[in-house]
Amino acid sequence: MSKVKERLTSAVSRWVRVLVVRRIRSKGIDLSRISFIPDETKIPLQRQGTDPLPQVAQWRAQEPMRKLDLPFDFTAYLVTGHEETRRILTDRDSYSNDIRHLFLGDGPATSDDIGGLGFTDPPLHTRLRKIITPEFTMRRLARLEPLIEARVERQLDELEAAVDADGVADLAQHLAFPIPFQTICDLLGLDYDDRATFASLGSARFDATNGAAAAFGAVSAQREFLFDAVARQRIEPGPGLIGQILRDEGDEISDVDLAGLADGVFTGGFETTAGMIALGTLVLLRDPAYAAVVRDGSPDDVDRVVEELLRYLAVVQVAFPRFAKQDMELFGTQVKAGDVILASLSGANRDPKVVGEQAEDFDPFRVPPSGHLAFGHGIHRCIGAELARMELRVVYPRLLRRFPDLALARPESELSFRQLSFVFGVDELPVRLRA
Repeated sequence: MSKVKERLTSAVSRWVRVLVVRRIRSKGIDLSRISFIPDETKIPLQRQGTDPLPQVAQWRAQEPMRKLDLPFDFTAYLVTGHEETRRILTDRDSYSNDIRHLFLGDGPATSDDIGGLGFTDPPLHTRLRKIITPEFTMRRLARLEPLIEARVERQLDELEAAVDADGVADLAQHLAFPIPFQTICDLLGLDYDDRATFASLGSARFDATNGAAAAFGAVSAQREFLFDAVARQRIEPGPGLIGQILRDEGDEISDVDLAGLADGVFTGGFETTAGMIALGTLVLLRDPAYAAVVRDGSPDDVDRVVEELLRYLAVVQVAFPRFAKQDMELFGTQVKAGDVILASLSGANRDPKVVGEQAEDFDPFRVPPSGHLAFGHGIHRCIGAELARMELRVVYPRLLRRFPDLALARPESELSFRQLSFVFGVDELPVRLRA
């Protein structure tokens, strides 16, 4: 496993160096003066505990859209308000999600390394989404619920068995990560031999610590494995989603497009839900009253808690980037064709204009219930939203009923939160299962 990660890290590093150097040379930029990710640009990807940085709320109150300082002559704007974000995500005519123009055709990474629904425009996006949507209807997903319930029980057994001499176990390792990972692997029909490799790359692609290029490098490395999986199943289709699409579509869908769909399903349904399970548990343990609602309440009560956790945590911090298709005026600012528009989902979900004056607080019983953009909005809204909801509705009650005295084993301030990541999360969550 370590050798595989070393090879992947080396490949990603080479790709990053080539891409960055070529981009820098083409722009005539002085290497000694580069700040790869300026400090202000990091703010939407950082947190204080589980909260967005205070600057996000300040920007939202001051102006609907703020220009960010980016290298390489990119012009980007950050939108932080709820209504403004909703408007951007709904407008399919003024923006493009296709980022392939950022990749050099003669480099180690090509436009074929990026795809899937999130980075695709209509009409290709429409065709691909139509192929995959039937698998994520409530009727189809209902067949997974008993499997998820059984899997949660097995992982709770594993969590209990992992308790060390001090009575502590890591909830992230033994519950939060395995459940969505195994569910998505089963859904896609991935071989068990491939799963460890996919897991090792799941977090790296969302981590911007080493710059956006490094994250794209992880995307490229992970998709190489998916290309292999698709190629194998084109010869012998498996029982999961990849095999079913190949049986239905045959040569009408390319390996690139199918790998892109599988990539989007895997990464969108793994890291995000894993983060929600761990961080949602953390939030519930702050107040015994909320834990009691999930443990003893009705399904409707659990639903309200889940929706508020999705709003409050907004683990997908920034939506897929949009590129302006033409010059236009947006919220009083002149935007040029090609400029990047970023929407802060964590900022939008804390907008007091929509949520109320207590938008920074966790309150599942606020009236009226707040709408949220945790899954995005419009044609690029997360296709796996209902699967994520199902997993959360199963995990939280069963966890708290199995271990009613569940508590953190160390203060929140000592936890290892992701420091700079498009998908917020925590690397480990040590808990005591019993008093």
